[in-house]
Amino acid sequence: MSDFGDEGDVGGDEPMYEDEEVFEDELDPEVLDEDEEFNRRHLEEEEATVIGGDPSAAANRTKATTKSHKDKKVPNEERITTPYMTKYERARVLGTRALQISMNAPVLVDLEGESDPLQIAIKELREKKIPLIIRRYLPDGFYEDWSCEELLQ
Repeated sequence: MSDFGDEGDVGGDEPMYEDEEVFEDELDPEVLDEDEEFNRRHLEEEEATVIGGDPSAAANRTKATTKSHKDKKVPNEERITTPYMTKYERARVLGTRALQISMNAPVLVDLEGESDPLQIAIKELREKKIPLIIRRYLPDGFYEDWSCEELLQ
């Protein structure tokens, strides 16, 4: 049954749509002008770069003339963020450490009968014995490293 009401003409010789004309110019490689050449090179450079961490910090980065990754670390005596662990950092640290403990990483506190990896991680955090570093990215692309022992809860 057809939407157009003519049931007898189903599957005729004529195609349902007209084929678009294919020009030979479209199949040949184009000669790029200067702007297109610049855009192509720029896209190739972007594809080769892998950026991790804070997306807003990555968006603010500049070309390769800036400092290297190691040079963007803020020295410990010049850190500007607060020495308090946020609830998000706490959740990430506890989850990461609990996963490590569940995969047989050495436990750094006395167990006292504990077998739950999350409870062991909480105890390690309370005693400030978690061997993890928290990296905080700043809006300008620099970052600060804080150890779990330095941060207050």
